[in-house]
Amino acid sequence: MVEYQALDRVFHALADPTRRDMLHRLSGGEHSVGALAAPLRMSLAAASKHVKVLEGAGLVRRRISGRTHLCRLDPAPLAQIGAWLRFYQHFWDQSLEALDAALRAETEGEGATPDPSDTHHKGETP
Repeated sequence: MVEYQALDRVFHALADPTRRDMLHRLSGGEHSVGALAAPLRMSLAAASKHVKVLEGAGLVRRRISGRTHLCRLDPAPLAQIGAWLRFYQHFWDQSLEALDAALRAETEGEGATPDPSDTHHKGETP
């Protein structure tokens, strides 16, 4: 069973492009908060606030080594998002199948639009 409050926290964390960037970089391995902040040209305090949101969503684990705060990605919440999305996948699959059928029918001449240069349409006089 999916816990919706946990999903809400993950979606909230993922809604911000800065946090998505941080997660992307953490997918390559552990980084300090300072290393996460540097390419974004933000203060350590601002980066730390973003990391706290990611931690609150369970997406990041932080460990302290001396004065350095090291962060690593925890992908478990992303797997929960994936499971939640898979439940709804049949809705968009059905829509795509219907679109595919409509496009095939049009290509095969069923439901094709009349040629505008043809003046012998129904209801028109030659």
